[in-house]
Amino acid sequence: MSEDTLLLDDDLLLDDDLFADEPAPKAAEAAPRAPRDMNFFSHLPVQVSLELASAELSLGELMGLGQGDIVALDRMVGEPLDLRVNGTLLGRGEVVEVNGRYGVRLLEVEASKLSGQGN
Repeated sequence: MSEDTLLLDDDLLLDDDLFADEPAPKAAEAAPRAPRDMNFFSHLPVQVSLELASAELSLGELMGLGQGDIVALDRMVGEPLDLRVNGTLLGRGEVVEVNGRYGVRLLEVEASKLSGQGN
């Protein structure tokens, strides 16, 4: 099942028309569903992380690393960093300092189906 497909309780109900000779109405003919209230989900915790860069190494190269060795990463200095929520790309940003702690300034935000943006 693709990530874009959501099953709703109504989708799982069988009715007497299941074996009818007439074809089922197409999605365009079906009555539109009311939008779901997403307020319930606004209190669920999520893991937010900032991905600096990455590198792909063979297991042999990894095992050969020692203290003081340098691993070149795939991102240039100054490039926006990936901001991920539960592993999914939310946008890109830059590191900032906020009261002595790290923070991130959002520079780009990906369209999100949960927020109603995008398709």
